[in-house]
Amino acid sequence: MDNRPIGFFDSGLGGLTSIPYLKEELPGERIIYFGDTARTPYGSKADSTIMNFAREISDFLIASDVKMIVIACNTVSAICLKDLQKRHPQIPIVGIIDSAAEKVVKSCGEMNKIGIIGTKVTVESHAYLKSIEKLGDNFKVFEKACPAFVPLIEEGIINNDIMDLTIEYYLDDFILENRIDTMVLGCTHYPLLMKTIRRKYPNLKIINPSKEVIHPIKKILKEKDGLAESSQVESVFYASDLSENFLNMIDTIFENTKAKVKFKSFELEK
Repeated sequence: MDNRPIGFFDSGLGGLTSIPYLKEELPGERIIYFGDTARTPYGSKADSTIMNFAREISDFLIASDVKMIVIACNTVSAICLKDLQKRHPQIPIVGIIDSAAEKVVKSCGEMNKIGIIGTKVTVESHAYLKSIEKLGDNFKVFEKACPAFVPLIEEGIINNDIMDLTIEYYLDDFILENRIDTMVLGCTHYPLLMKTIRRKYPNLKIINPSKEVIHPIKKILKEKDGLAESSQVESVFYASDLSENFLNMIDTIFENTKAKVKFKSFELEK
């Protein structure tokens, strides 16, 4: 048994979408979450900048004595996973892409036409395409960057006409012209749009990496005898900018619990 917390981090509040699935599967686990809300979005930044941010946050989580780090951010998973695994070899570090690719291969629609939506960096890295191609070669993969989604979600603009129009702008032609039958939500913010996407495209099969990443987490902890006993200790959520939207999202996800929220600020080296 290992009662140390699991560390999660994301560029903002999107990584919180994994937490309900973790709590459902592993209710005894504590979490230390870091959302880099002051510097979001990562998806349009240079790879070197993203790498610096990821190293800072992972160092903070290591200093907090976590037993595992989950990169709950597709952009960071695409760019930084191997670097962080080398930087912190003492604990498992899990990205969010490969488990979703495995789900795609197992449950793709009849036409095997897969749409990947994500940030500019994630899409240009072709991380999902590469992961899917390792598992099979009979899939046609189409990729689409949707850079406006994250800023709108971080501002709390989710269930309204502005977001509806933005979804239609990015996805209508993309889905129709490519005859996509399976869509991967290649950013952990995007599950917050799932209800709207399902309503607009009811025949679309949707793969949610925020859910699929729980499988490798559980598998690794079991193999290492690292599962926690049931704990009454509260999870802790940090943000580099403790915005009202971040607090509201925590309240929504943990409405029946008392989540302890702390503030942690980083300054880049000059």
